[in-house]
Amino acid sequence: MIIINLDVMLAKRKMSLTELSEKVGITMANLSILKKGKARAIRFSTLEAICRVLDCQPGDILEYKSE
Repeated sequence: MIIINLDVMLAKRKMSLTELSEKVGITMANLSILKKGKARAIRFSTLEAICRVLDCQPGDILEYKSE
């Protein structure tokens, strides 16, 4: 199971989802789907852009947990 910790990183960076959306160029709807863990896939280019804006590593956003 893959856990999305986007909300944690947003809180650490004191950034809103709206601000991230504007800086990354991804719609609020798509970021919301990702944040809620409902996304079935993510492009590396999207992950790279999010990491660039949040100044973090992919592992800070994505976490694997065995069930």
